[in-house]
Amino acid sequence: MLQQIGAQTYAWVQPDGTWWLNNAGVVAGEDAVLVIDTCATAARTRRFLDAIAGLGPVRYAVNTHQHGDHTYGNSLLPATTVIIGHERMREGLRTDPVIDGCPPFWTPVPDWGPVARRLPDVTVAGGLTLHAGGRRVELRHPGGPAHTTGDLIAWLPDDGVLFAGDLVFAGLTPLVFMGSVPGALAALDWIAAFAPSVLVPGHGPVLHGAADITRVLDDHRRYYELVRSIGRAGLARGVSPLEAARGADLGPFASWPDAERIVLNLHRVYADESDHDFDLAGALTDAITWLGGPMHTAVNE
Repeated sequence: MLQQIGAQTYAWVQPDGTWWLNNAGVVAGEDAVLVIDTCATAARTRRFLDAIAGLGPVRYAVNTHQHGDHTYGNSLLPATTVIIGHERMREGLRTDPVIDGCPPFWTPVPDWGPVARRLPDVTVAGGLTLHAGGRRVELRHPGGPAHTTGDLIAWLPDDGVLFAGDLVFAGLTPLVFMGSVPGALAALDWIAAFAPSVLVPGHGPVLHGAADITRVLDDHRRYYELVRSIGRAGLARGVSPLEAARGADLGPFASWPDAERIVLNLHRVYADESDHDFDLAGALTDAITWLGGPMHTAVNE
């Protein structure tokens, strides 16, 4: 669903925002359109591009991070579109095996359709200011790992609109298994310092106004602090991330969609606190064990 959130600025919101159902964005200028992220499947990306076809040619695209729900649709963009991403995001997508065939960690297993791996043409490290059709768009990296190691936000200072990618989830369980819990916490303060009037999260409804934005950022802070506390307690007891998750009281966060991400996030805490490599396959296996079956997605609908 396309929502206008500013002067020629739009959010593409995919309810209910759970696994593989992301938000994207559009900034239209005088003679150019910038899109912020694509979608997971060919069908969903085509719906998005069809909805914005009347706004003008898509000259630029930004990927906020490497995950497939924000990048697999890149190959549906016009061949002339210049794609921009963080240098670590490009490498992550280059080596991502899931686009070649999704493992059965989700039900139903996602069907990407006719997509192909298409990497950014331009990479940045700290940031870049883009002038798209006369519109100023500032692309910024939070300075360290947060949701992933290669996150970017898109900030429109003239409109007060911030596209946060997956640094923010609105009303859903956040995910930091490929990033950092301390880094994700620091990124919240960094985002708040922009003082946006509209914030488009990577998943969930668009946030309007300081009160709405502050509430969601505060919810994230409390959740991340809980994850860190559970993780440190589990390490002190010598139990696995799965065991720590099974014994944890998630309190108000237990009712958030995708609650099984507690297991993935705890694997990240354990890896960072113990200084060992993160086991992606092991973390996903533990998540479905905690849940009692594969994680649900409606991305094929």
